[in-house]
Amino acid sequence: MLRGALAAALTPLRDAGEALDEDAFAPYVDFLAAGGVDGLLALGTTGEGFLLPVEQRMRAAQLFVEAANDRLLVAVHCGAQSTWDTVELAAHAADLGVDGVAVMPPPYFTLDEAELFAHLAAAARACDPTPFYVYEFAARSGYAAPLGVLEQLREAAPNFRGLKVSDTPWEGFEPYLIEGLDIFVGPEALLPQGLAAGATGAVSALASAFPELVAAAVRDPSGADLGPVRTALERFPFQAAAKVVVARRGVPIGPDVRRPLRMLTDEEQKELERWLESSSPVAVL
Repeated sequence: MLRGALAAALTPLRDAGEALDEDAFAPYVDFLAAGGVDGLLALGTTGEGFLLPVEQRMRAAQLFVEAANDRLLVAVHCGAQSTWDTVELAAHAADLGVDGVAVMPPPYFTLDEAELFAHLAAAARACDPTPFYVYEFAARSGYAAPLGVLEQLREAAPNFRGLKVSDTPWEGFEPYLIEGLDIFVGPEALLPQGLAAGATGAVSALASAFPELVAAAVRDPSGADLGPVRTALERFPFQAAAKVVVARRGVPIGPDVRRPLRMLTDEEQKELERWLESSSPVAVL
């Protein structure tokens, strides 16, 4: 069962983002584990999952599981544009023995309630009995998952355990704090409020580069103020900036991202490195 602070993991890539950098997975997972998080979510938004072909996503999930080696909880985002690809990814993740499968509603087409329920139910069946989580992120999928669909899913899928919710502001997040489901906070700014209202933990993009900051914030949300660090990274393309930070912190990960995402320009990288040197978000920098 998922719990606590989970890093929304980066996916190490090479060859201008066209291939997995397999040698970088183990040191990157070591870095996350040393940072004190409880686990990771692979191949979500931060991990560029929707941009990678199915075969690469399967291989990446395997590499994350092998590198974690039972030290960290591992969830895998298996959402895809089509139901068939989603089912295939979910079944594969379950076969790997992951601790959770997450699925975001497919983007582009705004599915009605019957379509979305059928899609999510098929994914949950494909990974049963592995715990299944809906990844609610209306800004990325283009529409919010209706609460009625989630109630249907609770009746139809015994392995439906909860949601990762990345919606903001609080008024968009709060309706998903559904009794009996484990809710993970995506937006770091909502961590204190979400945890106080009963959320189980966090799945944080910021933890991909600063795991110790998010682990500390989840354990003591009263003193958490991750806003300045998040704002600093969001001045740049996020995935590329996070990879530069992780490399600067000693992990042998390249700056490559999957197109149409782009790497940082030389000037952007220099600006980011100046911020790291001057701000020292964590003592090891």
